[in-house]
Amino acid sequence: MLATCVSRATLVPVFKPRATVFLRARWYSTPTELPLPNKSKVWKSVDEAVKDVKSGDVLLCGGFGLAGVPDTLLSALVKRKDVTKLTGVSNNAGAGDSGLGKLFNSKQIDKVVASYPGGNKAFEALYLKGEVSLELCPQGTLVERLRAHAAGIPAFFTPTGASTAVEDGAIPTRYNEGGFANGVKIPGIKKESREFGGRKYIMEPAIAGDVAFVHAWKVDEVGNCVFRYAQQNFGAVMAKNAKLTIVEADEIVPVGSLSPNAIHIPGIYVDRIVQSTEPKRIEYTTLAPSPSSSAEPSNLTPEKEYAQKMRHRTAKRAAKELKDGYYVNLGIGMPTLVPGYLEPGVSVWLQSENGILGMGPYPSTKEEVDPDLINAGKETVTLLPGASIFDSSESFAMIRGGHVDVSILGAMQVSQAGDIANFMIPGKLVKGIGGAMDLVSNPDKTKVIVVMEHCAKDGTPKILKKCSLPLTGARTVSQIITELAVFDVDRKNGYLELVELQEGVTLEEVKAKTGCDFKVRRDLSKL
Repeated sequence: MLATCVSRATLVPVFKPRATVFLRARWYSTPTELPLPNKSKVWKSVDEAVKDVKSGDVLLCGGFGLAGVPDTLLSALVKRKDVTKLTGVSNNAGAGDSGLGKLFNSKQIDKVVASYPGGNKAFEALYLKGEVSLELCPQGTLVERLRAHAAGIPAFFTPTGASTAVEDGAIPTRYNEGGFANGVKIPGIKKESREFGGRKYIMEPAIAGDVAFVHAWKVDEVGNCVFRYAQQNFGAVMAKNAKLTIVEADEIVPVGSLSPNAIHIPGIYVDRIVQSTEPKRIEYTTLAPSPSSSAEPSNLTPEKEYAQKMRHRTAKRAAKELKDGYYVNLGIGMPTLVPGYLEPGVSVWLQSENGILGMGPYPSTKEEVDPDLINAGKETVTLLPGASIFDSSESFAMIRGGHVDVSILGAMQVSQAGDIANFMIPGKLVKGIGGAMDLVSNPDKTKVIVVMEHCAKDGTPKILKKCSLPLTGARTVSQIITELAVFDVDRKNGYLELVELQEGVTLEEVKAKTGCDFKVRRDLSKL
């Protein structure tokens, strides 16, 4: 390197030697002599794999309906009569002899933390008689509470459940022996609330699991897991949460045979692997009606046939609210009829909260039925080209974040301010919250439409000044559609405006059958 030394007399060039740098080629991020870990996590005996489950443990049980339920592991645990007083955490409470239903039948569960336990009538009866405890939790909140503990987060704030019985702790955890009539033994848990950006949020604590039972599709010998279709649901977050995670696999494959791009659960979260041996079950095998079935004579009574006609009338009107390209979530029951009435040229993406975007119609034949492919109502479905599959945590991030354009739900009651009640009748009916509270948690971004009968079976109005049943959401509904009329809801000012009458319906009839005052649009139209 050439430098210059400057003096008064002359310029003298000075040479400085360049420093020598030695480089060594390295082709690997770890030393080449490091061996590949080859300790297998596969257990040949399922009974041995569950031997460390003990009484009083918090057991996380994957599955949604009967899809992804770890029945092989649960069957092994049923044999352990010494294990009792378990707390079962699951989206559902099982059904018959599947899922947590196995542990209810064997009387090994003392408490359930669940979102939608009402599918298990045996559990519902036990709860209402004061023989088992229940912590009822919105579905999106449940999966987030599990994910939070897995990520080392003790609690978080969510809009879901704000200004409802969840915030107030008004849903009893356990009734006294003898049931509802004898009062509450363990009250519900009240939640702290705060405002952020002008919206109310409630604080939810993380759930810590002792043991997780998960059902996956393909699992390699070191624990990397891949799920199939809607089998994933709660499985991934539960596997990451527990102190001891045991996975039952449809297929156990050699290390290296799964693409790293396909892994849903990295092996670091999995402790034991067993072969799944129990058959997969389907709660509701549902097929698309054949074209010829519409021409066949109906076996319904005149009353039921009329009620069915009115349900279809309501769904047909609701379909007019959906625009081409919308992302839409449909509740169970009447909302599922809406896609059949989409206007020409309108196509929408249907989102199902158990982890499907791009849900297609019911399968046409029994050969197309797949137990790993169900909707939120546990019915068999198909996928459209361009569909995607994800876990329940991702699903409810879409929902709470307002990425769904429209949510269409049924209801037991709706108030003039847009309050909705659709999940329980205290002391009589405990279907569960499911995903409903999450689906109405961001009404400024997701339009909430209620489709329902105008009156209850006893003739009393379902549209009221104030709901008498526990709320699913406060000031969340933007539109009410019934077989009689269409109302727009001013959620801010708390009033209804009648905007349409169904064919053959008079204004006087709507007034007589509506339990609150409402405005009437000047240009009121009929359908």
